[in-house]
Amino acid sequence: MASGVKVTDEVIAVFNEMKVRKAQPNEEEKKRRKKAILFCLSKDLKNIVLDEGKEILQGDLGTTVQDPYQHFVSMLPPKDCRYALYDATYETKETKKEDLVFIFWAPDNAPLKSKMIYASSKDAIKRKFEGIKHEWQVNGLEDLKDRHFLAEKLGAGSVVSLEGCPL
Repeated sequence: MASGVKVTDEVIAVFNEMKVRKAQPNEEEKKRRKKAILFCLSKDLKNIVLDEGKEILQGDLGTTVQDPYQHFVSMLPPKDCRYALYDATYETKETKKEDLVFIFWAPDNAPLKSKMIYASSKDAIKRKFEGIKHEWQVNGLEDLKDRHFLAEKLGAGSVVSLEGCPL
């Protein structure tokens, strides 16, 4: 069942910005590129909006953020739902890759009302995120803490490293 929740233009713009990679970005463009971002429902529960301050920029990597994956995991609220886009960098036996992963975070201890409205609004945001190859619904930190679960979503056994960390 659809909830009638709308996706804001700002959310769509961020997705399009993350999806399109310039062939020759300058240093400033590289630093401003988003590695991960969270989206939430507005206070009136009518729109999907950016979760203020909940993003990782490429320019943060190595300076304030040592492990982007663990930093991303720490950004998720322990008792509420979120949608997220994570720009995963990984290696298979053959090549290096980067793919966007759409994550629906619905922890078991989130309020039932929150889980229901996020679940019923998920299709609204997914329809706006055209071209996403990987989707992952996560219901607990134990599924996120081990990067093998994300690696499995990305390559079903062929991923040998994620974010520069061997598996």
